[in-house]
Amino acid sequence: MIDLTVNGAAARVDVDPATPLLYVLRDDLHLHAAKFGCGLGQCGACTVLVDDRPVFSCLMPVGAIGTRKVTTVEGLGTADKPGDVQRAFLHEQAAQCGYCIPGMMARAEALLRKTTTPTEDEMRTAMAPSLCRCGTHMRILRAVRRAAAMRGGGVVDAAEPVT
Repeated sequence: MIDLTVNGAAARVDVDPATPLLYVLRDDLHLHAAKFGCGLGQCGACTVLVDDRPVFSCLMPVGAIGTRKVTTVEGLGTADKPGDVQRAFLHEQAAQCGYCIPGMMARAEALLRKTTTPTEDEMRTAMAPSLCRCGTHMRILRAVRRAAAMRGGGVVDAAEPVT
């Protein structure tokens, strides 16, 4: 048995410790936001937060989590009360197909937990490991800028200010 804290709730799963965290989230805990994309940690669709740091859950063995806290997009807010990052992504219509968006939101959340006033370069670097095949990168970046502004900060040298 493996004990986890996911989205602030305790969970116990009976799985092999080598099982990727992504499979535990989706199959055992029924949290379906994080997606299987490439299985190689190259696309970012599976990104979740582990102690506020973005990780590729397809590569992270659940046994390696230990006492660290896992946060998925489901833990950022609800449909009735979305979190800042979720509201910003909705406002900017950042999703086209939406497959990459949970991973993008997780990366944005990790950045904004670290600083609400990132530089443009810090923002782009933080978001770079996640790929959007639909090409909505500019809307995604606008959403990150908006979320930073919603938290009382903003991207210091924003290439495109939030209006």
